[in-house]
Amino acid sequence: MTEPTLKIGPSGYKLDPNKLKEAPRQILPYLFSCFYFTEEFEYFDVIKPYLDIPEKPKTLDEITQEFDEKIDNLIEKTKRNFYASKLTAERNYEYKFDKIIGNFEYAKENGQFPYLNLAYTTTKLSAGSLESSFVIKQGSNHKGYYTFGNRRYFKIYMPDKPNMIVKFFMKTCLGLVWVDEAL
Repeated sequence: MTEPTLKIGPSGYKLDPNKLKEAPRQILPYLFSCFYFTEEFEYFDVIKPYLDIPEKPKTLDEITQEFDEKIDNLIEKTKRNFYASKLTAERNYEYKFDKIIGNFEYAKENGQFPYLNLAYTTTKLSAGSLESSFVIKQGSNHKGYYTFGNRRYFKIYMPDKPNMIVKFFMKTCLGLVWVDEAL
């Protein structure tokens, strides 16, 4: 038993201009014979790829099945992302607390906490004594640095030389002395 179909307009298929752009020249003689092509046309198989043939509409069951598959895929993807996020958070938590515990153990053994990673620390061995310095730099252009009095192991390099008022207040309030660096 065939399903009844309602056809409005001419029976046949129109040419699709977008598909026709890719057609080889051998197809041209078949195209100029008429405007609509039916399946009874002698060379229908030759020109079929260049026709605008509407697709059979999907049934409600097919649409429902596709939607369910998409939702299931999204749920699985979200579960995987949450699990990966959980693992990353746990790893970061363990790393941070291991580092904190390591710092406390270092403080127990050495009597002080390790240096912060704000800048870099250099260590020099001179005449049998060990000297360490803490240096903070901004780029390679600097006019001088601040230090604590005559102790040169702590240096904060500055790109611009401060004026007399700034130097006075830095020395008076913070105990930082400006040292010009000869370039």
